[in-house]
Amino acid sequence: MLWVALISICLVFFVLVLLVYVMKLFGWIFTRKPQQAPAAVKPVVQGQLHEEEIAAIATALKLYKGALHDRESEVLTILSIKRAYSPWNSKIHGLTQLPDRK
Repeated sequence: MLWVALISICLVFFVLVLLVYVMKLFGWIFTRKPQQAPAAVKPVVQGQLHEEEIAAIATALKLYKGALHDRESEVLTILSIKRAYSPWNSKIHGLTQLPDRK
């Protein structure tokens, strides 16, 4: 019985170490970058906007418009209305009727 426990503990630790190396292998595979030719730099033409500039302007406008939004008072007013009977708060409908005993 002792041998079965020792073999199972060793097997568990071996599988854990194996999983660590498999995860490191996946991390290496997914983080390496493929070899690419250097990208050609676009010539700057006077009066034209690049994609980065357009994205920066759009982000700035979004943040500016978001700051202009009205702030609510964040005060809740709860009015209590007293009603004598409502089927929603009636407990009698939720009870099971007992059968008549003879």
